[in-house]
Amino acid sequence: MKVHLKIKRFNPEKDSKPWWGEYDVDVEPTDRVLDALHQVKWYQDGTFNLRRSCAHGVCGSDAVRINGQNKLACKVLIQDVGANITVEPILGLPVIKDLIVDMEPFFSHYKSVMPYFVNDEPLPENGRERLQSVADRERYDQGTKCILCASCTTSCPSFWANGQYVGPAAIVQAHRFIFDTRDRAAEQRLKILNEQMGVWRCRTAFNCTNACPRDIPVTQLIGEVKRALATGEIR
Repeated sequence: MKVHLKIKRFNPEKDSKPWWGEYDVDVEPTDRVLDALHQVKWYQDGTFNLRRSCAHGVCGSDAVRINGQNKLACKVLIQDVGANITVEPILGLPVIKDLIVDMEPFFSHYKSVMPYFVNDEPLPENGRERLQSVADRERYDQGTKCILCASCTTSCPSFWANGQYVGPAAIVQAHRFIFDTRDRAAEQRLKILNEQMGVWRCRTAFNCTNACPRDIPVTQLIGEVKRALATGEIR
């Protein structure tokens, strides 16, 4: 199957502005968009750059815009997008080169919400494990699935408008610990998310939910954090 790829290219060392590179590649319908990009990189233009690691939808490193929508290139089949494919870097983050963006602003927001377990209470006398019920574990299960690919955050109009907005991914990570009955820093995280660039900048566009490759109900989790702030109750 012959596929025409239109890839947004940019090398800050020599380009004054982005440009479109166009390539024809032979692939199978069941190949992934990532395979087509490899054809360009390996056999047509070695100067083309992209980021990828596991290539199996786990690491989240190959998030790009495919035909205008944020996707993981390793999870999208050629047969699902057709013979004419446009690929761009995800929006809202500085482009380092071609499809590679600087993820540091994204991870700075992630770090700001304290995405780690906090509990300084003495360990239980009968063991080293802090137990919780199956229902308590299920309460925050969705947030544990995030792979930090930035697909949700970089599909968000509020983030496009102001990169200081903490973004959907960081809020999902905060949710995972806010609703963990074993954690003791929920109030601190809620205070962070209640600031000007916190959760209230979400306009419920649902772009984040549609973009998530792990099928996390991102907008729902953001709404639950908003409700916790509005009611003062974590439930």
